Amino acid sequence: MLAPCTLHLAPHAYAQDKNKLVTFTKQIIEAKTNENAYATLAELADLYFKENKYNELVEFLSSLANQKKTLEPVVNYYIGFARYSQLKHLEEAQGWDEYFSQGNTYREQITQSLQKTIDASAPLDFYHIYAKLILWKFHRDQQDALNESAISELMDATLEYAQNAKNLIPLKDVAGELSSYGEKTKASQIYRAYVQRLVSSDIKDEELNKIALDFYKEGNLDLAESIYDVYIERIQTSYAKEKLIPLLIDIARNFSYKDEGPKDPLYAEKVFGKIEEVGGKDSFSEELIYLRAFNLEKAKDFPLSKDIYIELLRRYPQNAHVDEAEFKIGIIYTYVLRDLKSGREYFEKLANPTAPSVNPEPAAAAAGPAQKETLTPRLISPQVISSLYQLGLLSQWEQDFVLAKEYYNKLLERAKDGFQETVTKTLERLREIEEAKPIEYNLKTFLDVSLKAENAMFDMTKVDLRSNRYKANKDQDLIISSTPYTTQSGCMQVEIQYLWSGDIGKSKPGTDQPSFTTQYSSLGTKEINLVIVSPTGIIDRNIDLVDVY
Repeated sequence: MLAPCTLHLAPHAYAQDKNKLVTFTKQIIEAKTNENAYATLAELADLYFKENKYNELVEFLSSLANQKKTLEPVVNYYIGFARYSQLKHLEEAQGWDEYFSQGNTYREQITQSLQKTIDASAPLDFYHIYAKLILWKFHRDQQDALNESAISELMDATLEYAQNAKNLIPLKDVAGELSSYGEKTKASQIYRAYVQRLVSSDIKDEELNKIALDFYKEGNLDLAESIYDVYIERIQTSYAKEKLIPLLIDIARNFSYKDEGPKDPLYAEKVFGKIEEVGGKDSFSEELIYLRAFNLEKAKDFPLSKDIYIELLRRYPQNAHVDEAEFKIGIIYTYVLRDLKSGREYFEKLANPTAPSVNPEPAAAAAGPAQKETLTPRLISPQVISSLYQLGLLSQWEQDFVLAKEYYNKLLERAKDGFQETVTKTLERLREIEEAKPIEYNLKTFLDVSLKAENAMFDMTKVDLRSNRYKANKDQDLIISSTPYTTQSGCMQVEIQYLWSGDIGKSKPGTDQPSFTTQYSSLGTKEINLVIVSPTGIIDRNIDLVDVY
């Protein structure tokens, strides 16, 4: 945010406090430089902003400029900033009477005051940059003809400022505002300039790491990643492997997918790749391999995620996520890579009651360490039941109804009174077979699009499918949403159908719903399927996986 919004006084301090006004006014007038005056004026202005006393602030600023003419550049900046903030406040508070009666006056004050600051200040004055920033935001908000020239002037001034400025905060502020307005490319230019100046200042590695971490915690991932790139390049050439790898692991963990907090799965994988490059696969613990695979899964890089899950099973066959990993590998092989043979192998491995198993029920897993590999019957996990369902479904789709019924009946036998969501689907499939009906339309469409060779062009790139959470509790609300990437047909609204299938929980979304809220009453890995259809045919399909604990 801009500098004046970052300075706060105690909550009991108000702009009407005459003693504070006198103190601040004296400090501002006696300030030896406009930079010193700016710092005090920022505190004073913040008091008015808190109380939305914009008119009073403008009146005070006007009188202040009359007392000391050299303050005019700073004072005019705050007049423009105050009126800009006032218009924003009136819009949010719906103060339409004042907005329409005084709006044009305020707009005129914004442009005139900020331009006076720009004309009366030098490019190395940081309030010169802030004035151009507010002026651009104003024109952008108004969507007027001056927007393009304003942003061009802002970029030129900021990049010039970056070359020699001692105060780097305006660079961060300008980049942050550009990013918030969707100007990602321009924001990246300013961030790069900021990072270049930062690293050329003889800053120590530890301080660089701290600055990057602070920006990460703020949620400013673009800047955090830019600084981490420089930090990683530095330490990679100067640190021993034993010291380097733990630092890289910490960074990768921070950026890995999580339901809460800042994350960037793609950047996390970039760092995971660096860890493997430096230390090889032996640098990865069981927990770290799982984290990498799960992170790739949420980045929707399913093929690489599958490879890492396989690596987890190879190196740690008794790991705590073995059933989850095997099931997800089966799903990815089958529905992403269209490799039914490999997918079936993993489903069969899970469904085989005498296959090696070390994955107890969730409650038991939390109670103690993993068991040693044995050939005792595999415990009935949600993924075991889901694998039987997948084997039955694939056989039914291939019209091998005898084999499909065998899998479905084995599922019902082993599920007993549990796994109700999967049991319900299984009974629906058995009813279809008994009544010689086709598989439910949405599900049949998904299977055809995903498995028939002639549909290989549907590669999941034209539909994005997401859940707002991926580690969920039973009966917790989840929002499942989709975004189709379609070519617009002139000014006509394209009518799209959303064919939902798979594990959609308690909800029954219609074909006109691009998103829906649902809950799951049983544990396990839930596979959500979607095919999107337009009047001209299928657009694409996608899957998503949610784990319920």
